[in-house]
Amino acid sequence: MPSYNSDHQRNSSILDIPSDIFRTNILTRLDGSSLVSTGSASSELNKFCKDENLWKNICNSTWPSTDDRRLLDIIDTFPAGYRSFFADCHPSLDHSPNPKVHLDQEVDDYCSLKISELISAVDIHYDNKLIYSKVHATETSTDWFLSSPFRVDLLDPKETIPTPVSVFEGNVDLFRSQLDKNLTLSWILVDPLNRRAANLSSLTPVSVERHWLNQDVRAHYMTSLPGFFVGKSLEFVQCSIVVVCGGTGGDLQVKEVSLQVQDMDGKSLNGRESLVLLHEAMEGQRKKKGKREEERERYEEFMEMRRERGERRQRKERRMDMVCMLAGITVFMAFFGLLWLR
Repeated sequence: MPSYNSDHQRNSSILDIPSDIFRTNILTRLDGSSLVSTGSASSELNKFCKDENLWKNICNSTWPSTDDRRLLDIIDTFPAGYRSFFADCHPSLDHSPNPKVHLDQEVDDYCSLKISELISAVDIHYDNKLIYSKVHATETSTDWFLSSPFRVDLLDPKETIPTPVSVFEGNVDLFRSQLDKNLTLSWILVDPLNRRAANLSSLTPVSVERHWLNQDVRAHYMTSLPGFFVGKSLEFVQCSIVVVCGGTGGDLQVKEVSLQVQDMDGKSLNGRESLVLLHEAMEGQRKKKGKREEERERYEEFMEMRRERGERRQRKERRMDMVCMLAGITVFMAFFGLLWLR
């Protein structure tokens, strides 16, 4: 017959641990995904796992920019505070082709977007060490913004951010390879009024290229999204983020961090069009983050669609040129024939 001690051990559970120890020594060691899984195990655990301070610490450690005073006030207004923010930003945006917007209709009539600003929270890590973090506000209600190409630049044209990371001076190929492997980026776009947010960046670069004129290296991050319908044809767009890095004196420098929303021709959408698509993305579904290979495959698929589209346009233009040339020859011959008959 089993003893009392063995019965007690068999019936004990994790909830028998004192709540203070459970909260401070166990739950604080979990990441966001593990905390969600733990909270779904039972109603008692769910109560512990909803603690706002836990989620605030997770968000601040995952995205250091969220510790900015401006974001703290905004995140507090989200339905479930930092839990809602994490649920918006940790998964990837769903790029399934289910857009609702037609380009040939008035974009302003599609939905009443009362968005006065967008907040960008950007964090760049090298080998898991933070090298750059910034919170940037973009005014979105001016006529200039709505009609101009959508672009967010975090650095001034001549601004350079030094980092404590050593680079392989003189070996550009090795420099590019190390950035490709170690440089990660998060670009969270926050809509303060509608209390939604989304991470627009692939975690790792989809391409890393050396600039042809100098030794600077461009790391390109991308998320593809369904865009507008033009007639019955679906247009995809991409949130394109570029980080330009250089190195002098052996130290890594960040020279450019920018975001654009581009169509399949590589043309930047204007502010009004971008607002509609970004609003749709924030309100849409999320999905589990894909692997690095999947992100690059989507990027290559998008670039292949862009290349094929360009080739079709060139063929169409060549046919039009040929038609125009034949029409010109026909008119010339007819005119010459009339002169000869006279």
